[in-house]
Amino acid sequence: MDAASEIDAATPMMAQYLAIRAEAPPDSLLFYRMGDFYELFFDDAVKAAAALDIALTKRGKHLGADIPMCGVPHHSYESYLARLIKRGFKVAICEQTEDPAEAKKRGAKAVVRRAVIRVVTPGTITEDSLLEPGRANHLAALSILRGGAEAALAWLDLSTGDLFVRTTDAEAARLHAAALSLSELVIADEEASEPWKCVIDDLGRTAAIAHQPAAQFDSRAAQRRLLDAFAVQSLDGFGTFSRAEVSALGALLAYVSLTQVGRMPALKAPRRADASPVMLIDAATRASLELFEAQSGGREGSLLAAIDRTRTGAGARLLAERLSAPLTDPSATNARLDAVEWLFNERDCRDAVRERLKAAPDMARALSRLALGRGGPRDLAAIREGLVAAREIAGTLISADRLAPIPPELAEAAQALECRDGEGFSDLIALLSQALASDLPALARDGGFIARDFDPGLEAARLLRDESRRVIAGLESRYRAEADAKSLKIRHNNVLGYFIETPPSSADKLTSHEFAKVFIHRQTIVSAVRFTTTELAELDARIARARDEALARELEIFDRLAESVKGRARDIGAAADAFAAIDVAAGLAVLARDENYVRPVVDDSFAFAIEGGRHPVVEQALRYASAGAFIANDCRLANEDGAKIKLVTGPNMAGKSTYLRQNAIIAILAQAGSFVPAQAATIGVADRIFSRVGAADDLARGRSTFMVEMVETAAILNQASARALVILDEIGRGTSTFDGLSIAWAAVEHLHNENRCRALFATHYHELTTLARSLPRLANVSMRVREWKGDVVFLHEVGEGPADRSYGVAVAKLAGLPKSVVKRAETVLRLLESQRGASTALGDLPLFAKAEIEPAEQKCEESALAKALAEIEPDRLSPREALEALYRLKSLAKGLP
Repeated sequence: MDAASEIDAATPMMAQYLAIRAEAPPDSLLFYRMGDFYELFFDDAVKAAAALDIALTKRGKHLGADIPMCGVPHHSYESYLARLIKRGFKVAICEQTEDPAEAKKRGAKAVVRRAVIRVVTPGTITEDSLLEPGRANHLAALSILRGGAEAALAWLDLSTGDLFVRTTDAEAARLHAAALSLSELVIADEEASEPWKCVIDDLGRTAAIAHQPAAQFDSRAAQRRLLDAFAVQSLDGFGTFSRAEVSALGALLAYVSLTQVGRMPALKAPRRADASPVMLIDAATRASLELFEAQSGGREGSLLAAIDRTRTGAGARLLAERLSAPLTDPSATNARLDAVEWLFNERDCRDAVRERLKAAPDMARALSRLALGRGGPRDLAAIREGLVAAREIAGTLISADRLAPIPPELAEAAQALECRDGEGFSDLIALLSQALASDLPALARDGGFIARDFDPGLEAARLLRDESRRVIAGLESRYRAEADAKSLKIRHNNVLGYFIETPPSSADKLTSHEFAKVFIHRQTIVSAVRFTTTELAELDARIARARDEALARELEIFDRLAESVKGRARDIGAAADAFAAIDVAAGLAVLARDENYVRPVVDDSFAFAIEGGRHPVVEQALRYASAGAFIANDCRLANEDGAKIKLVTGPNMAGKSTYLRQNAIIAILAQAGSFVPAQAATIGVADRIFSRVGAADDLARGRSTFMVEMVETAAILNQASARALVILDEIGRGTSTFDGLSIAWAAVEHLHNENRCRALFATHYHELTTLARSLPRLANVSMRVREWKGDVVFLHEVGEGPADRSYGVAVAKLAGLPKSVVKRAETVLRLLESQRGASTALGDLPLFAKAEIEPAEQKCEESALAKALAEIEPDRLSPREALEALYRLKSLAKGLP
């Protein structure tokens, strides 16, 4: 049956619901406002009840069948909304758009008008309760034109209004989407060709995909949409944009308009993201280095958590953004470092700024909610408090400038905080300070947020309302006295309005002949009997009118105040950005002071020289666990000996992976504009960081661990330029020994001869160390260990030259393998090492013939011990030589029964 016939057969309320349901996005759940609840019906109710684990009920019948129904309270709907969004649902919010009293004027059975006011999707959330303060929430649109020959990615954070675009190709789109941690991606509802289909499938694993009509991506329509949104006649003032970029921007704005039902946030002018080249970091590298999330899941244990000393949500978001896309322009990087260094040295100014930042609200998100019509009195107060804090911080910086000139980045931020290029914020601060009360509700409709004596019209309505309340109190006292009922009270609820209530024991007096004409019975409940009077009913009507008039006046004032704020949206947005930049610089200065970081030298050379480098996350973890100090290590690539690749050997547990990761992290921190955990550091900018450390199955794609390893290695060997920094760990370990050794060997040669990049290559294939003889830009380093009383001690130090062996059996012993297994492994290892280079194939060794191996091996060892003992001439040995001989004999005797 079609929708029209369904509506014809429905009740008036259900007819309205079905009409709204037909207009709402078909892939959304409809939250239909009914009084104090959002109700869901039909399939929406079934899905929501299962997702939220709430009761599924029914309400009447439709077309002969029960109507499934569930609901969530209006006053606490956000927690339910968050759960649905996390489960991948979109939610259309349908509100009552008129007062029920107005609906009654049209007839007793008239239905209150309702309409969808917004569609909530993962990328369009603005509520503070649903957003992480320190994490941006990015919505993007990908425009693919001419069969993939031309493409662009546009993205924005609806909660702050930041808007960016860049031309892209398939690989760059994948990289930038990973950097942005997209919440939602808008694409045209048509089949994409390869390799774009693969890119979209990859992005769909972590972001919600919103399919929109292809017409939304038409570049001409998109340009008109942009001109209207920014009220300009040409986009030239914002820069030069390609056809694909205009298409992506227009499609993005169309989706925002669709989900916000015509309302637009306070968008900043679109900016080209590729104006400042940045280091590219793919998703595998981000996960390997644990930049934003630990391998165990969650922020704790990540690099971002270790270095974040910001005081504001905006600062935390900017820090994550900089860490996600470090700069490759040395001058821009050094400008950031100048700001950090100045605040590092000017301790008093830094501490004063951070103290004020601690109480500063998130102006950017408050401004966005006001622009979208979802703001409240507290958002106005956030703007006011933010602007007051901005003025104070600007004053602090300017005062400090007289003693030590501040660097350009901080000077520009101070100027934005004061809005020196415009009219300043004094008038707006004064207006909001005079208008807002001290105690503010979350929602404007709750009233009571405008200060006393701010508006004469509001005060007149309030006076009538409050005077009526005093009359109510007097009336209650009079009724008590007249009826001699001390328990009589005048109460109020939304259904009955004002009413008189007494316990059942006192009700007989009010219903007696003496009072029956005065007290009119209204309702009897278990615990009370309720009455009214003509006088009380008339007073109730006057109070209701006064209350409604006061609230209407307050809402009118709220709208005027919001318009005043939105009129300064550009300046307020600039001040919010300045807040974030100052917060990041001050936070990094505190990090450098607390953790003993140093300013790196960042230039456009190919140098990579780290003295005393440390892993920031591991170092902090050791300190918190009181597990000793972190062992610092040097790393020099492309130094005076010409080596751009270091082959790192040594046992597991000795710190190879930590050493590899810490050097990549130091490069990222330096180019992001942070001091680094080292005694000294010189970084020639890297255009990309590649990390392949650790791997796991990718079951969704049917890839084994080894296949994942090979795919990631292929990406590195195919894409790394001479400016890249590559760290590789244990290439080839997922297959047979000879296959793995061959792959690792060829990979090292390719990095050396073709990529010619800086690289750290860790391996257990000691055969690779011989490559240093034939490859001039390769050198060997190893993790140092010591043997003491039969045990292995890991020093966590990096030394020159290759390791002598891997000590794998020693690590197995530390891990708790049974003694018999360790003993057997030692026996087999000695046999294998004794036959290394012999013609016998490894597969031919009788590894499982314990009875055959041990006697032969024991005889060999006894013979060697006897020979060594026979060669000793005690009378000719010095004390030192005698001690060395004794140790040598002990070594030969090790393992004998």
